[in-house]
Amino acid sequence: MTDLSSSPTSRVGRRTILRAAMLAAAALPLAACVGEEDPLAKQAREGNNKNYIAGDGSVQEYGKESRTEPVQISSVAYDGTKIDSATWVGQVTVMNFWYAACAPCRIEAPHMVELSAEFKDQVEFVGVNVRDEKEAAEAFERTFGIKYPSIQDTQGEIQLAMTKYVPLKAVPTTLVLDKQGRVSARVLGVAEKSTLKSLINTALTESL
Repeated sequence: MTDLSSSPTSRVGRRTILRAAMLAAAALPLAACVGEEDPLAKQAREGNNKNYIAGDGSVQEYGKESRTEPVQISSVAYDGTKIDSATWVGQVTVMNFWYAACAPCRIEAPHMVELSAEFKDQVEFVGVNVRDEKEAAEAFERTFGIKYPSIQDTQGEIQLAMTKYVPLKAVPTTLVLDKQGRVSARVLGVAEKSTLKSLINTALTESL
């Protein structure tokens, strides 16, 4: 899990500003041949901690009384899809912050694909890519069969804006937004399928 406040190419540490971390990041190769285990996912499982700080998948749930105002985002995804958080009201939304060379992101990508299909027409899935240009991001999406849109955020504008709602702290980070568009849960590190599914179901059963 990569600390958002750190540059993977230096040891400056957590005091390095977010924008510098985004600009300094270097892309690594995408997945190996079909049928082989993804090398970066294998690296994450082995705990080598190269270019990221290994996370524990810790979950923070926020009660209704402690949730902030609805998330406000307006952007355009890599595929040209217009992303406007105003359209999320009335449904549950999952926001996943990722980048192609992030080993934990590659572990959880199949979970995201499966859950986005399982909750089709019930839950909106949106990715926020923190490092990649269009070509690298789309290659990742093809590799893992991701159909939902992702926003490019290499300058860190969305990540900085999100700090008014909930600390992201790391990549990957996955947020579950309630039917009012407020953050109801946060997962730091790999979002295990069963955990994320439970968080989604909890949000779905809540009344507005």
